Amino acid sequence: MKKEYRIIVSGGGTGGHIFPALSIADAIRSKHPDAKILFVGADNRMEMQRVPDAGYEIVGLPIAGFDRKNLLKNIRVLWLILKSQRMAKKIIKKFAPHAVVGVGGYASGPTLKMAASMNIPTLIQEQNSYAGVTNKILAKSAEKICVAYDGMERFFPKEKIELTGNPVRKSLIEMRTNRNEAVKALGLDENKKCVLIVGGSLGARSINEAVIANIETIRDNKDIQFIWQTGKLYFEEMKERCATIGKPENLAITDFVSNMAAALGAADLVISRAGAGSISEFALLGKAVILVPSPNVSEDHQTKNAMALVEKDAAIHIPDAKAKEEMIKTAVETVLDAQRIATLEKNVEKLGKPNAAEVIADEVIRLADAYMDAKR
Repeated sequence: MKKEYRIIVSGGGTGGHIFPALSIADAIRSKHPDAKILFVGADNRMEMQRVPDAGYEIVGLPIAGFDRKNLLKNIRVLWLILKSQRMAKKIIKKFAPHAVVGVGGYASGPTLKMAASMNIPTLIQEQNSYAGVTNKILAKSAEKICVAYDGMERFFPKEKIELTGNPVRKSLIEMRTNRNEAVKALGLDENKKCVLIVGGSLGARSINEAVIANIETIRDNKDIQFIWQTGKLYFEEMKERCATIGKPENLAITDFVSNMAAALGAADLVISRAGAGSISEFALLGKAVILVPSPNVSEDHQTKNAMALVEKDAAIHIPDAKAKEEMIKTAVETVLDAQRIATLEKNVEKLGKPNAAEVIADEVIRLADAYMDAKR
């Protein structure tokens, strides 16, 4: 008899959580087209738009994160957590899933907690090299924990861990291209080295300031072309400041790189924050990268992500506080050193796991099968 799987995928808040969630859902659907998949996200977060745009149903919880600066505000946060748990329980009862997947983000906490309390199997997809508090708590009742880094038994029971890697954007895998095609698509000079500078879709102040502070270094290195994604929050300001100084001809400024697959394909070196999703994409594509971790994340997990690569000589790390002084200088030196670039590319590519979404989907289905068999 053909099984109709019912799966809940919960989490979000950032692209780093949403892209893996959608990749897992797509992999489940490709294996089982009749599977019913429901997303549970946080109200007013980006998943409430991105998930429906990808063709999936989503319901929102009124969940919020703790405020570390204003402790009084956390009274309301505690109330929202309790309310979200009650709502999650109702959602689970109504949808009757065979398994629940948590990808991180505010909504995954109450959803997985309630699912486990109802004896529905749960799977955690931990993207970072340093597990957050919520996932460490949820791991106690989870059936399986899919991770992207070695050594995660520091945080989770060893017998539950599966090293799968992080799922990446499906479009990136489909649009992998060679450098010449990518350079032509972007109208770049194929004879010049290319450095891609990104700080996320909204942007990163310290990375942008480092570019502005080193405009003359960029101008002086005419054999290198730079693509600079300022992020939407900073674009107008950076464009004006650059115009005042005098924009170098070898610097292209944009608020958002719409064709990221081509930009990554053209780049000989990437400068980026150290989000787990971004790192997984660089590994999959074998991209030499300078990582400038954000200091504004919980438990400084981006620095830990970066150091996990640095230990394997698979990336260069520059602390956020030293970006203005070191970032562009290091980029110029590195991109002109063919041997260093080759070493970084070779070592980072070893960490890539292109089938991560499919492997995780298989684990989800295995849990769902076991649950359905036990119910018979």
